[in-house]
Amino acid sequence: MREKVKSLVMSRWFQTLIVSLIIINGITLGLETVKDLSPVVSKLLSVVDSVITSIFVVEIILRVYAHRLSFFKDGWSLFDMTIVLISLFPGNSGFEVFRILRVLRLFRLVTVVPQMRKIVMALLGTLPGIATIAGLLGLLFYMFAIMATHLYGESFPEWFGDLGESFYTLFQIMTLESWSMGIVRPIMEKHPLAWIFFIPFIFIATFIMINLIVAVVVDAMNEMQEETQLDIKEKEDEILEEIHSLKAEIAELKELLKRKNSS
Repeated sequence: MREKVKSLVMSRWFQTLIVSLIIINGITLGLETVKDLSPVVSKLLSVVDSVITSIFVVEIILRVYAHRLSFFKDGWSLFDMTIVLISLFPGNSGFEVFRILRVLRLFRLVTVVPQMRKIVMALLGTLPGIATIAGLLGLLFYMFAIMATHLYGESFPEWFGDLGESFYTLFQIMTLESWSMGIVRPIMEKHPLAWIFFIPFIFIATFIMINLIVAVVVDAMNEMQEETQLDIKEKEDEILEEIHSLKAEIAELKELLKRKNSS
């Protein structure tokens, strides 16, 4: 019985069904945000959501039954179960946050689609490198925020009045959103040499540090591609070895048939 359930939950049509339900659920969650939704449609969306949630619960139960303890050793399976359990909380007063968190069910596409899972694993592998760069970027922000507060805090308290406001303004400048006409040029009207402060900051924070993060992610993607190609090559080598062994066995059988015919 357990083997039948295991083959069921791992079958292609079952996985396709789950993917389809996740997509349908995403559409219904989006429709729930529409203003002036009629009571009939709202009730229908609620019923669809309840049905899909029930199917997800049954799926998790079947997977637990099929895989037993190995289910709880798999991080992706635990992730699926956590999201489904969150969906079971009532959406009434006091539990509104759990109703909002239902949208996390869309993340189940990551666990169902193998390519998405590979990309997420590759991105998780970049966390140490990104954390190092983020730490360096945070140090850079801290230094420039202190300087900006002292230099421009009195003249422009709305942007550099304290350390927090300086952090936020520098973050806006790093994103290059209205940094020139909106912030730097008004400052330069009172402090003509302000460009000496902001241009190096933009060059280091935007063009160097952010590109370093992009480089780490791209390198991880290249490693994932190389690993995929290596796996394909290993499978091809295994298939070729099997073909060669089959050819050798066929040749031996032919030789035996010839000997029998000759005798």
